[in-house]
Amino acid sequence: MIANMASSKQQAADRQHAADSHDWIRVQGARENNLKDVSVEIPKRRLTVFTGVSGSGKSSLVFGTIAAESQRLINETYSAFVQGFMPTLARPEVDVLEGLTTAIIVDQERMGANSRSTVGTATDANAMLRVLWSRLGKPHIGSSNAFSFNVPSVRGVGAISIEKAGGKKTEKREFVVNGGMCPKCEGMGSVSDFDLSQLYDDSKSLNEGALTIPGYSMDGWYGRIFNGCGFFDANKPIRKFTKKELHDLLHKEPTKIKVEGINLTYEGLIPKIQKSMLSKDVDAMQPHIRAFVERAIKFSTCPECGGTRLSEAARSSKIKGINIADACAMQINDLAKWVRDLNEPSVKPLLATLRHTLDSFVEIGLGYLSLDRPSGTLSGGEAQRTKMIGHLGSSLTDVTYVFDEPTVGLHPHDIQRMNELLLRLRDKGNTVLVVEHKPETIAIADHVVDLGPGAGTAGGEVVFTGTVEGLRASGTLTGRHLSDRASLKRSVRKPSGVMKVRGARAHNLKNVDVDIPLGVLVVVTGVAGSGKSSLIHGSVSGRDGVVSVDQTPIRGSRRSNPATYTDLLEPIRKAFAKANGVKPALFSANSEGACPTCNGAGVIYTDLAMMAGVTTVCEDCEGRRFQASVLEYRLGKLNIAEVLDLSVAEAVGFFGAGKAHTPAAHAILQRMADVGLGYLRLGQPLTTLSGGERQRLKLATHMGADGGVYVLDEPTTGLHLADLEQLLGLLDRLVDSGKSVIVIEHHQAVMAHADWIIDLGPGAGHDGGRIVFEGTPADLVAAKSTLTGEHLAAFVGSQPKAAASRQAR
Repeated sequence: MIANMASSKQQAADRQHAADSHDWIRVQGARENNLKDVSVEIPKRRLTVFTGVSGSGKSSLVFGTIAAESQRLINETYSAFVQGFMPTLARPEVDVLEGLTTAIIVDQERMGANSRSTVGTATDANAMLRVLWSRLGKPHIGSSNAFSFNVPSVRGVGAISIEKAGGKKTEKREFVVNGGMCPKCEGMGSVSDFDLSQLYDDSKSLNEGALTIPGYSMDGWYGRIFNGCGFFDANKPIRKFTKKELHDLLHKEPTKIKVEGINLTYEGLIPKIQKSMLSKDVDAMQPHIRAFVERAIKFSTCPECGGTRLSEAARSSKIKGINIADACAMQINDLAKWVRDLNEPSVKPLLATLRHTLDSFVEIGLGYLSLDRPSGTLSGGEAQRTKMIGHLGSSLTDVTYVFDEPTVGLHPHDIQRMNELLLRLRDKGNTVLVVEHKPETIAIADHVVDLGPGAGTAGGEVVFTGTVEGLRASGTLTGRHLSDRASLKRSVRKPSGVMKVRGARAHNLKNVDVDIPLGVLVVVTGVAGSGKSSLIHGSVSGRDGVVSVDQTPIRGSRRSNPATYTDLLEPIRKAFAKANGVKPALFSANSEGACPTCNGAGVIYTDLAMMAGVTTVCEDCEGRRFQASVLEYRLGKLNIAEVLDLSVAEAVGFFGAGKAHTPAAHAILQRMADVGLGYLRLGQPLTTLSGGERQRLKLATHMGADGGVYVLDEPTTGLHLADLEQLLGLLDRLVDSGKSVIVIEHHQAVMAHADWIIDLGPGAGHDGGRIVFEGTPADLVAAKSTLTGEHLAAFVGSQPKAAASRQAR
């Protein structure tokens, strides 16, 4: 009897529970962007890496299909009212999606460009420090709000009613709320001084167009407000204003007025500019706004708080001689050590959480940052790793983490730590999906999905699924290049001169002196945070004749595309106009040629108020964006919509010869092809491009600029192993044409191809900021005296004699 019971129990245990059978994410018939009816199964609770050339469809499958549908389904669980405040997500083009779990996207988008956002506020480390100082700080000055630079101090006096002995008694009370905001700079850390001559021309009246501020036109509401406010005469030259009139124009506080029977608010120009422009990070502004701000406004460190953003009271409270401003300014790995030395039982749980958060920064390779660093100044890779901090200590399991090239901006030395973090997230029972090109991260995958075989219309298919070993033997483009190793150049170019940098001290640089060779390919290397960008962007990029292509993401709406961004559309429109004898404006979907039904958008957006909006293809133009009459005009057998549907590679041939021969357009297209974007369609919205594609598009645009020195910041971002050769060929052509090329880069193949290497370090933050090596790649490999040298030696797998390179030098 007992034996039978034991046997039945064993049989029950052997049978799989129905709930345990959902171990796969199943995708059937995915057609998002360039995907060609893709069907694939992805194992849950495993690390899956998606590979393939740029534009093969990796992001379309992972972000545009799996993650997008997961987030859309989660959003639908909220009420219609809440959904009205959330981004509208359309259902992706896919037949079946099964086994989805909650998706958490950790992408490379820059963190909020709000100038009040810092690394500390973005990760809640600042909030924990504020609580810590409110409990342990001496003297005690108040609650945690007393240490927040976003909370102003408030005083108020009023009457209150107190019920006593059955009656009411009115008493006068004074209320005080202690905030930590510096009253001088309002928690910004800097004060602005306006050059009034850049705001207006005082010889003109307002109605004569005196204002030179972008967007302040007298033709619209501003004209009505200035003419109807009654504070000054808008027809009088500004130089004849009285002191009161000038004060009202520039500084008047928000005041309710009535103009033409409409209630409006009047506010002086300077507070209005401060709210509309200066509250944003400079890098997030449109180019013409940024140019105005840089021209008209001078920023300087606040004299009252010294740039700490905090009031004197907040800075007076200390723990072991350190105030909260000092703590936020410390390098995070130093702050973590300081916090570990605190031993206070009353706040033991708080200290444990704070230590874990700070230690996570160090583990993830961001120990060189400080908590007061503005979040808008972080690179895409730093921002992505900062977002990971919150997930490392999360109690959530069985969720899907989606990463977009988490190794961007990481030195080979740091990639190992990133790999360990990805494996930790997996080992907590999560599904980890990673879009990646680096072989070091592909190597740790449990499962690989390779897309291709090419890019754009030549891609969009799954060409391999399986293990890493299977990928190597598969014969796909990724498999063939996975074990690629670069070889060192046998000879290097001789420099034509040097660019001298003396006493560089930006950020963590320690009075650096360096001679940068000209006329050759120079690669600047070093671990993340060692001072590479500080040296090059701080001391080289601003010089005359220097063309700098940094990592600032290009921004664009649905109406922006490669043709508009690169100014390619201009010669194309002129060519169409000349061939047909009509105006160029007809061939712009944002101007006279636009379909009147959809205003040139190609789709109709129907706003359903609190419910998700609906997008439908315009029935009149069928998504082609132009009027039917415009599409009758042709250039070499194609109309403007068909031209915008060409790929860059097809357009190179189209505009290179024949009736459509247009030299100006052909030159721009050739540069786009040279940077590996031959598969992009000319009219493809910029919003559909990956980060790497956008950076290479920016590079193609800058290649046409006049300049003798090109500075490129990590041009291998988003680049497949097979595309590296094309990039290196482009760099060689630039140098051979007489240009000097300076590349900030971590990829060993680019280092091996350099004529000269400048290595910074030895570590990050205050452990870096020094030149630890200058010389040829062969010398660096032979010496192996730095982290970069060790990893480059391992990558090339050989150590050829440095004598040959020295002789060539």
